[in-house]
Amino acid sequence: MSIRRSFGLVGAVSLTLVLAGCGFSSEGGSDASEDGGTRVFAADNGKITIPANPKRVVATGYAVPVMIEADAPLVGISSWKRGEPMMSKKDLAAYKKLPKVAGEQAAETNYEAVAEAEPDLIVIGVPAPVLGDIDIKRLESIAPVVAIGPTVPSAWRELSHKQADAAGALKRFDAAKGTYEAKAAELATKYKDVLPQLKLGHVGAYGEVAKGTFQREFGGSWGTNIAEDLGAKYYGKVKESGPGSRSVSEYPSVEELPAAFGEADVMTYSVNADGSIPKPVQYVMDSKLWKNLPAVKAGKAFPLRYTEAATYGQGMQTLDAIDKSLAPLLNR
Repeated sequence: MSIRRSFGLVGAVSLTLVLAGCGFSSEGGSDASEDGGTRVFAADNGKITIPANPKRVVATGYAVPVMIEADAPLVGISSWKRGEPMMSKKDLAAYKKLPKVAGEQAAETNYEAVAEAEPDLIVIGVPAPVLGDIDIKRLESIAPVVAIGPTVPSAWRELSHKQADAAGALKRFDAAKGTYEAKAAELATKYKDVLPQLKLGHVGAYGEVAKGTFQREFGGSWGTNIAEDLGAKYYGKVKESGPGSRSVSEYPSVEELPAAFGEADVMTYSVNADGSIPKPVQYVMDSKLWKNLPAVKAGKAFPLRYTEAATYGQGMQTLDAIDKSLAPLLNR
């Protein structure tokens, strides 16, 4: 399942879930962090009683890279190949070493393998509607299950915090968050006299060439949300807002390029982790309409790598990539 399609499924999920808090149970009280205590955690699947200090955690989906970075006590994970290019060497080594108890799809959950891992907490990081592909009750017979899945792309900040919190792994998570925020603030200062004054447009990687469409990403989407931390302003909004990522991106026909980006001072576009151009983006760039856009003709079209970052560690790579790509703006 592509990331775009994963987010497109989130029709029934209220965005308020992103901000739902988690409180301590009366059993755990203020000492819930001690061994043996429990707490009630607000998740997509309800208010779940979980260990206050989990010792053996199974994670799937978007929770996988978060848990690895946060050094959670993992005993099993799902496969997460899409995130491998953005993992550090250390995290990638940990990822490869951990037992895989599920595949890339939610339906590819190996319940026997999960049981053999003997977890005391299971964190499922898939969109709420996809939970129907998982036998939750079977998992609940093994250990408490909290589902904390994606909504809008920019919500990775809140979601990753909730995932790390559930696993009792906030110490390292908070350190990574602090490092990211400091770097973002530094770069925002560096670009403060340039970026905020410009109107930007972004071409994402999920247009469909066969249908002759391109992906326009607005603020809060995959290709734009981290650049916004530097002060970038992506103008416009979705004409017909939909669930999940459909609220921050749309898929016009390529003939609509001039109407979409004619006012842009700067264009950015998503590229793969290795810098290569995805076919949907190349399709746009091969169009004469693209080449005639004012920003493109002015030499102000820049590639952005690591646009699918969903953790603070990955986001550090994205910040560096954006800085490297947009540096020419400082000399104009």
